Amino acid sequence: QVQFVESGGGLVQPGGSLTLSCAVSGLTTRDVHAIGWFRQAPGKERERVSCISSSPGSWYYGDFVKGRFNISRGTAKHTVYLQMNNRQPENTTVYYCAAPASSSCRSAIDYWGQRTQVTDSS
Repeated sequence: QVQFVESGGGLVQPGGSLTLSCAVSGLTTRDVHAIGWFRQAPGKERERVSCISSSPGSWYYGDFVKGRFNISRGTAKHTVYLQMNNRQPENTTVYYCAAPASSSCRSAIDYWGQRTQVTDSS
């Protein structure tokens, strides 16, 4: 059974920084899976924020990120961090860690983590 442990959500001021972490267990293949983050604001569709694949130096960022975020892997192969800098006011947004059953960020998502809430104070 695939399980996610996410942390790092909370309150952040506009222009501030916050780092989300996600540790995934139970992925049964020997391959290193791609892992990504999605976000969903109230009344809006879920959109992809960032993804990191198994290939060194291979990652994806949504257009709205504009160089403000950085995704990286931890020492455990399925631990991923999303450092968000210069946060723009987004009100309350829910973030989800997710993974496909493959090493590519182009694959469809097969596994979803729990919601991690980030609230921008203003």
